Amino acid sequence: MKTETLSPRALNRATLARQLLLDRADLPAVTAIERLAGLQAQAPDSSYVGLWSRLRDFQVDELAKPLAAREVVRSTLMRGTVHLVTAEDSLALWPTIKSVIERGFLGHYSREIAGLDLAAITEAGRELLAERPRTRAEIRTALSERWPEADPVTLAYAVNSHLPLAHVTPRGLWGQTGPVAFSLLEQWVGDPITDGISLDDLVLRYLTAFGPATVRDAQVWSGLTKLKEAFERLRPRLRTFTDTEGKELFDLPDAPRPDADTPAPPRFLPEYDNVLLSHADRTRVIPDGRRVPLPPGNGGRRGTLLVDGEFLAIWAIKGATLTIESPKPLRDQDSIAEEGTRLLEFVVPGQSHDVRFGIGG
Repeated sequence: MKTETLSPRALNRATLARQLLLDRADLPAVTAIERLAGLQAQAPDSSYVGLWSRLRDFQVDELAKPLAAREVVRSTLMRGTVHLVTAEDSLALWPTIKSVIERGFLGHYSREIAGLDLAAITEAGRELLAERPRTRAEIRTALSERWPEADPVTLAYAVNSHLPLAHVTPRGLWGQTGPVAFSLLEQWVGDPITDGISLDDLVLRYLTAFGPATVRDAQVWSGLTKLKEAFERLRPRLRTFTDTEGKELFDLPDAPRPDADTPAPPRFLPEYDNVLLSHADRTRVIPDGRRVPLPPGNGGRRGTLLVDGEFLAIWAIKGATLTIESPKPLRDQDSIAEEGTRLLEFVVPGQSHDVRFGIGG
């Protein structure tokens, strides 16, 4: 039987459906975070906008409360980047993903760590963090007293890269500020690290949230290498397709794959949203190959805009004004403005709002 070919538009609609971006879902935030295999969360407020775009009638407290209760945590995981995941997932993902984080550290600091005892540095960091949460500066200062000849920044990042850590609140709570501080993940969550999620289960979680996809796509999302064996073990349980370039795609048999002509409403995404970053071939959502911006700040007030499922513009909120910039005029500006007004009502409620379009970005 001939293998079905999926067009970029068909892949786009499938991915949007998995990511809850075709129709907002009636789900609790914690359930959505689990289904999405986490949310990118370098900018602490970005996850609120990410969930607002995906969940019907989402309110700030639906994330702030479980974050404060430690039911969800921000932790360095996939691709060695900060993700918001459920507490249960954080404990399971760390043993499987830690090699990615350690490899990233070695790639940046191989010269600086020459001759240093990483195991001893890691254990000293563990002892410090067992006492209380600490900022990277506090870790750096404390370890420099014991290793005065070493680069202080390297010492701090060695601890961050070799221990399972949580970014502690109040940072990450909407409207609140605080330094980036770390706690031992097990201590913060109150449960032990598990044996880790198997590579097979990790692939299934990925396909649930981002399929159909290639082996390379899954590797880019996770940062792991050599996932082909896991896909081959799973092949009898999966359905295969090809893309228009002939690459083999894998998917769960019963996962949603909407018709390519399914309407895709405008969606405002936060900084560095995972839907833009989780495939080796990003043309399903970024057909022109543009760079995904990562603006500075706490997040929630800048991001990217999907129009008909494609990244076509950037947006920013200053005061109560939303500015949308695109390289050329956007079609269907009325529906974009309506969605933009709803975003303003979420981010800066109780004010007189204004949506403006411009050429740029």
